[in-house]
Amino acid sequence: MTTLSFGTLALIGLVALLGPLLAAPRRWRLPVVLGEILGGILLGSSGLGLLQADDPAFAFLASMGFALTMFVAGSHIPIRNASLRPALIRGVLRAILVGAVAALLGVGIAALAGTDNAALYAVLMASSSAALVVPTFAELGLDGPMVLTTLAQVAIADTACIVALPLVLRPKDAPGAMLGAVVIIGCAGVIYLGLLILDRRGLWQRFRRLSHDRYLALELRISLIVLFSLAAVAVGSRGSVMLAGFAFGVAVAAVGEPRRLARQLFALNDGFLGPLFFVWLGASLTLGDLAGHPQFLLLGPLLGAGAVLAHLSMRLTGQPPSLGVMSAAQLGVPVAAVAIGGGVLAPGESTALLIGALVTVVALAVAAAGAARRAAAAPGGAP
Repeated sequence: MTTLSFGTLALIGLVALLGPLLAAPRRWRLPVVLGEILGGILLGSSGLGLLQADDPAFAFLASMGFALTMFVAGSHIPIRNASLRPALIRGVLRAILVGAVAALLGVGIAALAGTDNAALYAVLMASSSAALVVPTFAELGLDGPMVLTTLAQVAIADTACIVALPLVLRPKDAPGAMLGAVVIIGCAGVIYLGLLILDRRGLWQRFRRLSHDRYLALELRISLIVLFSLAAVAVGSRGSVMLAGFAFGVAVAAVGEPRRLARQLFALNDGFLGPLFFVWLGASLTLGDLAGHPQFLLLGPLLGAGAVLAHLSMRLTGQPPSLGVMSAAQLGVPVAAVAIGGGVLAPGESTALLIGALVTVVALAVAAAGAARRAAAAPGGAP
């Protein structure tokens, strides 16, 4: 077994550059993590075998990256956007309807794949990724009531599916997982209240000014302390590190994430721990399992197509098709299912889940390119 070393870290950083290289062409609109996962596959058990995903140090650093990645995803939830509130009810209703369609599709796909994971498939297809959709909408300059309702729908689906994932992934451990989720959400609520009190009393601003003037990076240090403490609570309470990171991110977003902290977290997450996690994820996948389990060869495409179909069905409620397709983009929930699904998912199933997610990412890229062309033709920004 290859142990983690400075040379291995350099190799991980080098192969992770595939992410920015693939994402660089703006017309493709591919997420950076796609290249990072592919780089992990290239060097992992399915490729050259240079990276061992079961190395304890590698796996632990990856879990740190997972927690930080979910924190950043939670911070993308536009919870402070007052213009979203009027659209909240419509967003909730659409998220529920998408979930109902996804549940029906999940039963059919599970029957075709010969598994008992209909609930898991439903959660995956019902999920959305705010970390993908929100920046895409901002880059395209999309606005208006339809866009705001879609953003509310995505935020609600993202949050609900992250909470539901551990419950459906390990239903036998559901009571313990629910208790862990309650503990984590409760801790995140306490953190939010503490941050809110500090903010309203002006202490948070003075604290940030001191950190800025003295170059102390106190916001980053304390944020990491809280994040890792919440992750420790999650591990101790049989909860989910994924939920711990996401809940803390939402709490910070609700108070208002300082720009300086956002830049610092971007540097740490996108520059090191995030790419390391996604490379580890790719290295842990065994593509050969798909050949040995042909029932999963179509599972990925079916899940991706099912997610797009479930969200596209909201055309019946008046949602523009392009917004429906883009809202189907998913990454965090499928990645989390693979990361925490060891011992539950069958060989080849993990790879299929990621393939399904990548199908939705491709659909997002195609829909975004079409929306960009239409927005250019109509300065109003309608998708």
